[in-house]
Amino acid sequence: MIQFADEAVITVSSGKGGNGCISFRREKYIPLGGPSGGDGGKGGDVYFVVKRNMRTLSRLRRRPILKAKNGSDGMSWGKYGKNGDDLVIPVPPGTSLRDYESGELIHDFTTQGEDEMFLLFKGGKGGWGNIHFKSSTNQAPRIANKGELGVTKKIRVELSVMADVGLVGFPNAGKSSLLTAFTNARPKVAPYPFTTKIPNLGVLRVDDERDIIIADIPGIIEGASEGVGLGFKFLKHVSRTQCLLFIIDASDQNYLTAYDTLSQEIASYSQELAKKPRMVLCNKIDIEGADERAKEIKESIQKKDKNISVLSVSILNNIGMKALRNAIIELADKIEAQESLKEKGVQQTASSFMAERESIDDDAEVQYPGSEN
Repeated sequence: MIQFADEAVITVSSGKGGNGCISFRREKYIPLGGPSGGDGGKGGDVYFVVKRNMRTLSRLRRRPILKAKNGSDGMSWGKYGKNGDDLVIPVPPGTSLRDYESGELIHDFTTQGEDEMFLLFKGGKGGWGNIHFKSSTNQAPRIANKGELGVTKKIRVELSVMADVGLVGFPNAGKSSLLTAFTNARPKVAPYPFTTKIPNLGVLRVDDERDIIIADIPGIIEGASEGVGLGFKFLKHVSRTQCLLFIIDASDQNYLTAYDTLSQEIASYSQELAKKPRMVLCNKIDIEGADERAKEIKESIQKKDKNISVLSVSILNNIGMKALRNAIIELADKIEAQESLKEKGVQQTASSFMAERESIDDDAEVQYPGSEN
């Protein structure tokens, strides 16, 4: 079974260039044939490419050392060495590359669209053969260049889950059960905390042309923003979701403080994350007294922000699940529409700016030297 891998440390190397060749023509009837050493081939480049069907970094964890092919050495008769094959490393959407030593961000893959390729290192150039060193004063050069060395670097590859909806809640709140009910994912479900130790992705099928990706993130506890419990591992993954679905166990004794505690942990980690659209789900209303508690939760949350939608369900007994499904789709559609408007606004602003510039250029009075009165 392949486990979810959200981080891998790998050493990558571009290929070394091939050495130039020292050679001389030795043909019958041509005693002074001259130099004929060819150039060495170029070393292979190192690329990273996004593959939409990849979900983990497990392949990189199994192969921590990766190297492009070296260029071949030059040969006699002016033959060039073969270029080394490039190294293409596939990674899932949401991957970022960082320098292992400094932690500096090298590149961030943030799209789920068409495959994106990123050139990390170029291969070493091939060395010149002695055919390049012939001159009027040196008819038989016995020198050639060595190929350039490739680049070797230790890279930290990190993966942040990219999803439309991120499930937020304390351990055993019902996140895995919700994912199982709405998608084809089958995370581990058990009646004790921390059954989910790795993020799980599921696809909620809306219609033949639209899917909504839901991420079941490992449960957090108070202090997660400071590294307590699963800490940053949770928050790092939820940071790339489009919206948040808070799941609260209405049967728990801390039902009234759960939402505030979760919100505080998210805000402490990232203010940008705290501004994402959200909705709240009160789960386990089939348990005695939980339905009344759910109403208290709704009243408490909407007293602070009436725009937050609060729904009550029992995932186990399929109570209120149809309304929840529709609410998730509606929220996802709303976010998509807002993003589309933002994109159009940027395009319109750019078009207006260009039209204004053209108008200014057309109306500007052209003056030539010496034309002033």
